[in-house]
Formats: sequence, C-alpha cells, structure tokens
Amino acid sequence: MTAASLSSPRSELGHFLRTRRARLRPSEVGLPEGGRRRTPGLRREEVAQLADVGASWYTWLEQGRDIQVSEAVLERLSSALRLDAAERSYLFELAQGRSPRPIAATPPIVSPLLALTIEAHRHPAIVSTLRWDVVAMNGPALKLWGDLRGTNALRNLFLGKGPPLVTVEREAHARNLVARFRSEAARASAHEQFQELADELKARSPEFRRLWTQHDLAAEPEGTKVVDIPGTGHIELAHVTLMHVEPDARTLRVLFYSPVGPESAQRMERALAER
Repeated sequence: MTAASLSSPRSELGHFLRTRRARLRPSEVGLPEGGRRRTPGLRREEVAQLADVGASWYTWLEQGRDIQVSEAVLERLSSALRLDAAERSYLFELAQGRSPRPIAATPPIVSPLLALTIEAHRHPAIVSTLRWDVVAMNGPALKLWGDLRGTNALRNLFLGKGPPLVTVEREAHARNLVARFRSEAARASAHEQFQELADELKARSPEFRRLWTQHDLAAEPEGTKVVDIPGTGHIELAHVTLMHVEPDARTLRVLFYSPVGPESAQRMERALAER
C-alpha cells in the first residue's frame, strides 16, 4: 500500500469507521455484551446489523474499497455509530466529498458562549443564519431596532414582514443584501431552502425580482452604512461579519456594528440611553 493510498479519502474513511466502532460498547447500542472480545468496541457484523447493510459490504467499506455509498446508508451508519454533528459531516465529506443535508430545522438559538460574546459587545450585534434568518441580538441591537429574532432580513426589507434595519442608502443596501444572499445560496448545502425563499421573494417583490435578475455577487465581510434611528437621526456604522460554527455544526453569521467618528458615537450613546 502506497503513501498516497494511506491518505486517500477511502482509506481515511475506513480508519474513521474503525475508530468509531471501537469506542462503542454493545450495551450502548442495545446489543448483548456476549462473550469475550479480542478487540474493544463493536464487531463489524454488529455495525452492519445496526445500519441494515450486508456484513461483507461493510467490511469492504472499512477496507477502503471504492464502492458506492448512498446518502441513506451514510445516515444509517451515522446513527448506528452514534456520530455527533461534526463527525457526521466528516463522514459525508470522506464518502461523498460534500456536507450532509441538515438533519432538521434546529431551534433558533445560539450557544451560551456565543450569546455571552455578543452581549459583551457594547454596540449592536446580530446573529443570523446564512439565509439571513435572525436568531439572536444583543441588548443594544434590541434597543435600536426592536426584536427581529425569528424574522428574515430579506422578508423584512422587501415584503415588510418586520421592521427592517433602515439605511439612508436603501438601494445600495438592498442591492448588497441580494448579492450576498445569492453568493451564499450558490455554495449552500441546503440549496433548496435558499431557492424556496428566492422564489417567494421573486413572486411577491418586484424590487427583489429586478435585483435578483442582475446576478450581482458580493461577499464583503466588512463595510460602513448610515442608518436612520427615529428620534436620533443618522448614525454611521462600521460593520464586520464573522462566520461562527456552532457545536451542532451550523454556520452562523455574526454581524458586529460600531459607530464611526465622535458624532455617530455620541448619537449612539444618546439613542441607547433614551431606550
């Protein structure tokens, strides 16, 4: 066996499967312990039984043979081996060269550490999915823009579903938001979720439909914008976007805002104090 084959995805897949079955006891997966075992963990035949595949076929998979593996079989193997979200993603990457589909819609929450991080930011911070579904806001963001959690930024802007983040340069903001949405949609594993939202917006918003057909792409992680705060006036904000991978393997967009210049800083302080 050559050095190249040792590092091939199929060889890595076989090694990964062996290590994962070795860490499980039969009693953990509802199987009898049986007699003495020469090696720790489950036997290949037991994994095959749990995943509802043939024992010979599973042996070939662990041996790194180039055999076809369906999505359904990978899901059953993931369940049989009690893989967590990161391990499930790794299994799919090795076997099919792609990320798995999301298991199901997860509750719109963030991890405690991410929540602590955005609350420590003294200026607004917003967390959203890659599809721009808002899942968390810190105190300053809630004070300035109200509770947007559970809404979608594109629906808010183009369909009036909720209070949008009002910018002075609305056309530029709308164009940039659509371009960034298209960029994310192109590389998303759950493409149908993006397509569903795009179809809804194209059908109901002439403005979105016009911008969508222009096929602009953008992925700028930072910039500035001028927002209009009722009762306070215009505030120029710098914004920086960071991508955060949650413990359940979801990727979230974390958007941090900070005022630009002393005048905007003073207006920000006044706006937050009045609320």
